[in-house]
Amino acid sequence: MAYDANSTLDLNCYSSIVDLIEKSCEKYADNTAYACLGHNTSFAEIAVLSENFAAYLQNCTDLQPGDRIAIQLPNITQFVIAAYGAIRAGFVIVNTNPLYTQRELIHQFNDSGAKALVVLSDLLPTLTEVVNATSIKYVISTHALDLISPQEQPDTPFDKVTFNQAIASGKQQPFHRIEPQQTDLIALQYTGGTTGLSKGAMLTHRNLLANSGQLKSRIASTMTEGKDIFVAPLPIYHIYAFMVNLVLYFESGGCSVLIPNPRDIAGLINTMKSYPFTGFAGLNTLFIGLCHQPEFKALDFSKMTITISGGTALTSAAANIWQQTTGCMISEGYGLSETSPVVSLNAPGHQRLGTIGKPVLDTQVKILDMDDNEVATGVVGELAVSGPQVMSGYWNKPEETAKVMTQDGFFKTGDIAVATEDGYHTIVDRKKDMIIVSGFNVYPNEVEDVLANHELVLECAVVGVADERSGEAVKAVIVLKDPQQDAESAKAAIEQHCRSQLTAYKVPRIIEFTAQLPKSTVGKILRRELRK
Repeated sequence: MAYDANSTLDLNCYSSIVDLIEKSCEKYADNTAYACLGHNTSFAEIAVLSENFAAYLQNCTDLQPGDRIAIQLPNITQFVIAAYGAIRAGFVIVNTNPLYTQRELIHQFNDSGAKALVVLSDLLPTLTEVVNATSIKYVISTHALDLISPQEQPDTPFDKVTFNQAIASGKQQPFHRIEPQQTDLIALQYTGGTTGLSKGAMLTHRNLLANSGQLKSRIASTMTEGKDIFVAPLPIYHIYAFMVNLVLYFESGGCSVLIPNPRDIAGLINTMKSYPFTGFAGLNTLFIGLCHQPEFKALDFSKMTITISGGTALTSAAANIWQQTTGCMISEGYGLSETSPVVSLNAPGHQRLGTIGKPVLDTQVKILDMDDNEVATGVVGELAVSGPQVMSGYWNKPEETAKVMTQDGFFKTGDIAVATEDGYHTIVDRKKDMIIVSGFNVYPNEVEDVLANHELVLECAVVGVADERSGEAVKAVIVLKDPQQDAESAKAAIEQHCRSQLTAYKVPRIIEFTAQLPKSTVGKILRRELRK
């Protein structure tokens, strides 16, 4: 049965994201909007700097409203200024992973038709072959510390201007305010491309306004207008952190503490020491990594009201150690680039561990069989969603869009899920990650959850590998808490643990130990790398 939340979503609070940005800057002018590398930037400063950047784009380039501008930056304040400036000038932003290779950059820039690029100066050497192979006409580069103290940048064989130069030029130019329609595109958010070349999900102003309202209604009890301090370790070029930090908490006057390099755990913890943080967003691997650090355990968590998890499945081991360490129960949610991103989220105070909560306002969810027919409650199937946060399609790919939409307008997520009678959902696994052992379905998430609860295991991942007898076999790759642990005794103990918790065909036939698991820049474990 489709779950349809009672809708009280108001999409008329703002005419567009431009309206949201400008009203928030005016309302909270003196508050700190973003903190990064020890430097605070107020809402009023964000308003001025983003307007200057917008004026530069409008007057010093031949770009027209609707053109695409790629932003290839880590979590630094320049990202925010560039994104808001581009949006205020009527352009479509293309959030781009700073770690992309030349091949990936050329694909994304050509696919999106991006004509301008805002990039970290450290990455300029990578662009040598890229610029000439794409439609990029304008390169604007910035060093992470430029807003604090302008830095020298490397020479390039192509023309560029620095971010500070663009701001200074724009300051001397008139700003022409753009009033977009809610149905206008605001971003092309590219999917991970795990099953082929990445596709650009077309997101509109309405999509982002809707999802911000949906999220706010679900976590309102944890928010205090103009007072929240939300730590942002996850990359804001990813739609998850973009929504939380550049839309949701900005609209409510909160301060986002931007973490440029979340892999630097010591640096992250040291930054957190300086702020009476109220919120944190992360994912499974980050929660576990932090909670094993004595310095993290010593932090003051007394102001923390919410922790959000998304992007990958939350294991019970990670949830439990986080709650024991911080006193804050994680609210796990679920979403995709195509859904702006949030589809469902556990409401604070009503969390049900092992589920993704209930759908957010004005959102319908169905569980479908292979023929797109809705299954009975409690039966496993593919999760499909309909709501105002769902993309308008894939950029220039009507055939790919048609593949993921049902006849009645539901977006098929590719995730296997099951619903309860009272409206909660559990993600069983990615459709493509399911392992079939002698005709039986094995979902890696279930096996990983069992493994993660063993005392010897720090991190783990489960994949299927080809097997002559059973079609596929279950393979587990494990990072041990103690690198000096004897491998044979560890393997025996873990196998025994699995046999006591799992039916025989789910027990890993192959167990390998490794120093670290391959991960994406968002911290997701790359299972495809483990199948090799």
